[in-house]
Amino acid sequence: MQRWVVTGAGGMLGTDLVARLRADGHAVRPLGRAELDVTDLAAVGAAVAGADVVVNAAAYTAVDAAEADEAAAFAVNAVGAQHVARSARRHGARLVHVSTDYVVAGAPEHEGASRVPYPEDAALAPLSAYGRTKAAGEWAVRSEDPGALVVRTAWLYGAHGRCFPRTIAAAAAERDELGVVDDQVGQPTWTVDLADLVVRLVAAGAAGGVHHGTAGGAGSWFDLAREVVASSGRDPGTVRPTTSGDLDRPAPRPAWSVLGHDATRALGVDPIGDWRERWRVAAPTVLAGLPRGTTPG
Repeated sequence: MQRWVVTGAGGMLGTDLVARLRADGHAVRPLGRAELDVTDLAAVGAAVAGADVVVNAAAYTAVDAAEADEAAAFAVNAVGAQHVARSARRHGARLVHVSTDYVVAGAPEHEGASRVPYPEDAALAPLSAYGRTKAAGEWAVRSEDPGALVVRTAWLYGAHGRCFPRTIAAAAAERDELGVVDDQVGQPTWTVDLADLVVRLVAAGAAGGVHHGTAGGAGSWFDLAREVVASSGRDPGTVRPTTSGDLDRPAPRPAWSVLGHDATRALGVDPIGDWRERWRVAAPTVLAGLPRGTTPG
């Protein structure tokens, strides 16, 4: 049995990670925003004392709001991450820091047939304020604690919070047609699967460095929306493709944020399975409590 501390424990990932750890018999101290302010170094130090493993899932994730208040995002995503890393190292705890696909550019050089997944050592080239603050957090964590695991994830969904699949399923219950962008491609990832991967990476004794905690394959938001609508018992043909330009959001999104998993495979740890297969396993849990249609999913 290990002693784990999970920051950001009130979020989708944190909730599923705490549940997984408790099911495995570990002692867990879950710390949500109300219990721990990661920008307070003294509080962080006291919180992680005695832990064997610390998972930093605390983050400022309001991507568009960060464009107007980058300082607030930086305080949590960079300074807060540094505090957790420094405190974990001082107390001899293993650190897992959760990062994001937004630290890479998802840029035009990956257009067309040449598109390949980003490797773990890809250059950091964030497009947005949120991405810049998360990239700064990665740098701070690895500077403070070279033994830390940085696990980048993307397109998270789960049963314990607001997420794209639940939003789409609710909208499909009320509207005859949905427009969803098809020019952003990534890897929809279930928080249950990411929690499982974090546990397996720690158990495998992974050396410090970057791992990608995303599902396999690649799909657009349009592709995911069709899968969600089908899983909710409705006709996926009601989903039509649109473009990012139609949304007019403050923060740019990576057009191509497909991440590779070579580092995880090299460790002998299986990456998360294909996103479509994993969605079909996750759907009953994620969509629980939402109205269903009459078309078989």
